[in-house]
Amino acid sequence: MNKIKLLMLLVLVSVQSCITQSTKINGVSFVASRDTIKDIHVKPVANVGANYAAIMPFGFIRELSHPNIMYNTNRQWFGETKLGVKQYVEILRKHGIKAMVKPQIWVSKGEFTGGIKMTSEENWKLLEASYSKFILDFAEAAEEVHAEIFCIGTELEGFVDHRPDYWKQLIVEIRSVYKGQLTYAANWNEYNRTPFWNQLDFIGIDAYFPVSTSKTPSVLECKEGWVKYFDEIKTMSTTTGKPILFTEYGYRSVDYSGKEPWRSDRDMTVVNLEAQNNTTQALYETFWDEDWFAGGFVWKWFHNHENSGGLENSRFTPQNKPVEALIKSRYSE
Repeated sequence: MNKIKLLMLLVLVSVQSCITQSTKINGVSFVASRDTIKDIHVKPVANVGANYAAIMPFGFIRELSHPNIMYNTNRQWFGETKLGVKQYVEILRKHGIKAMVKPQIWVSKGEFTGGIKMTSEENWKLLEASYSKFILDFAEAAEEVHAEIFCIGTELEGFVDHRPDYWKQLIVEIRSVYKGQLTYAANWNEYNRTPFWNQLDFIGIDAYFPVSTSKTPSVLECKEGWVKYFDEIKTMSTTTGKPILFTEYGYRSVDYSGKEPWRSDRDMTVVNLEAQNNTTQALYETFWDEDWFAGGFVWKWFHNHENSGGLENSRFTPQNKPVEALIKSRYSE
């Protein structure tokens, strides 16, 4: 009788483990295109085993100190607009893929959004009003299509540092129009001082942590590189009671891919597929089996899969590279 009970317990533990893995957010960051997307564009997302996609509409700021956000204009690509968000989410859902709507800001000349900072109280107020309109419009769109997760901002550390009370009130306003789960995409060196995690459902991190200084880092070296961050990330989850979500993660297929993973400089052109593969595998082996880790969204995935990435491509996308098979293996578990 005791042996039967033990067997039943082992089966139960095994089932719970499977449920935990099956409910991981195995996501891709789905880049907006000029036009609507079709089934042919979504099938590769399903084929890689993804169960989530981040949909990323954009607003534009002229410079870091400019308070007005332009968005949802006829000069933008379709996928960056409210109509695009709705169309993308609906067709992804047809294929069993859930959505995180993740509005982002683009500053002219590609300046880092974390550096957004106003020069007067008047302009801070203007920025707050403009951002509220921007984010609440997309929160309403996310609610209309029942997107599972909504991200309230991406790498806006200067804005958050200078106006924490505004953000806390903004979350209340977002909750009034959007009923799903909320996160914020904090930069890797920002998340530990973000002041409003207790109001959200996930601690969101864009996980571009430096993990290696080697030209072609090994998996072991990268895992050792994660040691100095791992406990702090886990503790953040434990103390807040919130799961960790990598709102972005990924590596370029270049030399020194683990040294400064956030870099997107176009002069980095020497292709190193092994470096991309090893850094990605180390991240999976470090985090994906942890019960406090919700999952993540690989950066980034283009709609036209057949013509994206490839063995000569040095950018972030995993498409048509060896790392795509690694992602599929992990996402299909």
